[in-house]
Amino acid sequence: MREYTRTEVFTVLIPQFFFICLGMGGASMYLIRLAKGPHVTWNKTNNPEPWNNLDPTYQYKFVAITTDYKNLKKEGPDF
Repeated sequence: MREYTRTEVFTVLIPQFFFICLGMGGASMYLIRLAKGPHVTWNKTNNPEPWNNLDPTYQYKFVAITTDYKNLKKEGPDF
Protein backbone atom coordinates (compact mmCIF):
# COMPACT_ATOMS: atom_id res chain seq x y z
CA MET A 1 0.00 0.00 0.00
CA ARG A 2 1.35 3.38 -0.99
CA GLU A 3 1.53 6.15 1.55
CA TYR A 4 0.76 9.64 0.38
CA THR A 5 2.84 12.56 1.47
CA ARG A 6 1.23 15.81 2.48
CA THR A 7 2.17 17.57 -0.77
CA GLU A 8 0.68 14.82 -2.93
CA VAL A 9 -2.64 15.01 -1.13
CA PHE A 10 -2.85 18.78 -1.50
CA THR A 11 -1.82 18.59 -5.16
CA VAL A 12 -4.67 16.19 -5.87
CA LEU A 13 -7.20 18.49 -4.15
CA ILE A 14 -6.29 21.64 -6.09
CA PRO A 15 -8.73 21.00 -9.01
CA GLN A 16 -11.52 20.22 -6.54
CA PHE A 17 -10.98 23.48 -4.66
CA PHE A 18 -10.77 25.36 -7.96
CA PHE A 19 -14.12 24.08 -9.24
CA ILE A 20 -15.84 24.55 -5.88
CA CYS A 21 -14.66 28.17 -5.77
CA LEU A 22 -15.67 28.66 -9.41
CA GLY A 23 -19.18 27.34 -8.70
CA MET A 24 -19.56 29.45 -5.57
CA GLY A 25 -18.38 32.55 -7.44
CA GLY A 26 -20.81 31.93 -10.29
CA ALA A 27 -23.71 31.38 -7.89
CA SER A 28 -22.83 34.57 -6.00
CA MET A 29 -22.68 36.62 -9.19
CA TYR A 30 -26.05 35.23 -10.30
CA LEU A 31 -27.65 36.12 -6.96
CA ILE A 32 -26.25 39.65 -7.22
CA ARG A 33 -27.69 39.90 -10.74
CA LEU A 34 -31.09 38.76 -9.48
CA ALA A 35 -31.00 41.24 -6.60
CA LYS A 36 -30.42 44.13 -9.01
CA GLY A 37 -33.31 43.17 -11.29
CA PRO A 38 -36.29 45.40 -12.07
CA HIS A 39 -38.73 43.25 -10.11
CA VAL A 40 -36.92 43.68 -6.77
CA THR A 41 -37.77 46.64 -4.55
CA TRP A 42 -35.14 47.61 -1.97
CA ASN A 43 -36.43 51.13 -1.27
CA LYS A 44 -40.21 51.38 -1.10
CA THR A 45 -40.34 55.09 -0.26
CA ASN A 46 -38.91 56.41 -3.55
CA ASN A 47 -40.47 54.01 -6.03
CA PRO A 48 -42.77 51.31 -4.62
CA GLU A 49 -43.52 49.76 -8.03
CA PRO A 50 -40.41 50.02 -10.24
CA TRP A 51 -41.70 47.50 -12.77
CA ASN A 52 -44.26 50.04 -13.99
CA ASN A 53 -41.49 52.32 -15.28
CA LEU A 54 -40.00 49.70 -17.59
CA ASP A 55 -40.26 49.92 -21.35
CA PRO A 56 -42.43 47.19 -22.94
CA THR A 57 -39.45 46.16 -25.05
CA TYR A 58 -37.31 45.48 -21.96
CA GLN A 59 -35.92 41.95 -22.07
CA TYR A 60 -36.85 40.33 -18.75
CA LYS A 61 -35.33 36.95 -19.41
CA PHE A 62 -31.60 36.35 -19.56
CA VAL A 63 -31.97 34.43 -22.82
CA ALA A 64 -35.08 34.68 -24.97
CA ILE A 65 -34.77 32.50 -28.03
CA THR A 66 -38.10 32.96 -29.79
CA THR A 67 -39.24 36.38 -28.52
CA ASP A 68 -38.28 39.55 -30.35
CA TYR A 69 -38.73 42.29 -27.76
CA LYS A 70 -38.21 45.15 -30.21
CA ASN A 71 -41.43 44.41 -32.09
CA LEU A 72 -43.71 44.16 -29.05
CA LYS A 73 -46.50 46.66 -28.59
CA LYS A 74 -47.33 48.05 -25.18
CA GLU A 75 -50.56 46.68 -23.75
CA GLY A 76 -52.33 48.29 -20.83
CA PRO A 77 -52.45 51.73 -19.29
CA ASP A 78 -49.60 53.96 -18.14
CA PHE A 79 -49.28 54.33 -14.39
